[in-house]
Amino acid sequence: MKIIFAGTPEFAVPALRMLIDSEHEVCAVYTQPDRPAGRGRKLTASPVKQLALSSSIPVLQPESLKNEQDLQQLRSFNADLMVVVAYGLILPQAVLDTPPLGCINIHGSLLPRWRGAAPIQRALMAGDKQTGVTIMQIVKKLDAGDMLHKEVCDITPQDTSGDLHDRLAELGAVGLRKVLQQIEQGAVVAEKQDEARVTYAEKLQKSEAMLDWRLPAEQLDRQVRGLNPWPVAQTQYGDKTLRIWKAVAVDGAVDLPGGTISCHDKQVDVATADGWLRLLEVQLPGGKRMDIQAFMNAHEVDGVRLG
Repeated sequence: MKIIFAGTPEFAVPALRMLIDSEHEVCAVYTQPDRPAGRGRKLTASPVKQLALSSSIPVLQPESLKNEQDLQQLRSFNADLMVVVAYGLILPQAVLDTPPLGCINIHGSLLPRWRGAAPIQRALMAGDKQTGVTIMQIVKKLDAGDMLHKEVCDITPQDTSGDLHDRLAELGAVGLRKVLQQIEQGAVVAEKQDEARVTYAEKLQKSEAMLDWRLPAEQLDRQVRGLNPWPVAQTQYGDKTLRIWKAVAVDGAVDLPGGTISCHDKQVDVATADGWLRLLEVQLPGGKRMDIQAFMNAHEVDGVRLG
């Protein structure tokens, strides 16, 4: 099949790599325009663009796909199918109608749960035991198309959003390969989503990073893992903002106000509404990430109240 691929971030790379290595022809890659990145704010190509260029595939970076010139260019590739993975642009109906086999998407959740922008983080923060990827037909309504295939993945008590992101990116490529085989064999079975079971994964906000010590330790544990690697959980430590990269909920009776640190056996535990949150890796402004032992060596924290 001739395939147009549309994607931008690292999450889309395994799927594109699989297509490049397959018997299919990737005739064009669409990705977001280069954006400033890093401390120097230098214009940087997306991970998808870098892979496409290294494989000598034409790359297009329109600001939108709404004008006729861009539509004509897309049609000129005469692709059979369009595969979309975290592209970052909403596809107009004219684009959806262009490939004879339509447009399909890899979404990082087990639809209809967690439609929207942050499915990986929301699944983890909500305490879901499983997540996965869904390959679906793209329709105009957000993440509402018929489901073609799912790959399931367990969420472990140690998983961060970064861990799940990497596993689901690879699973997306696995699921896509299976769906392409089904399409070629005319064996695709499309399943409609149950609208009664829909939940939405709102985009993460920096304001969600601040930990509320009035919450139970288990919930704070999930928040820390869900916000790693961005925007990273944080708390007030005196007049500084302390970022918490790793922590774990610990059972035990709490006899201190929420946010109060108790140090014992070379551990730093913080009182919560239910149980303790044990800090494992933290970071102060302008400093590097450090394990809690290094932090304890440099700071007297027993009895300090985080806010």
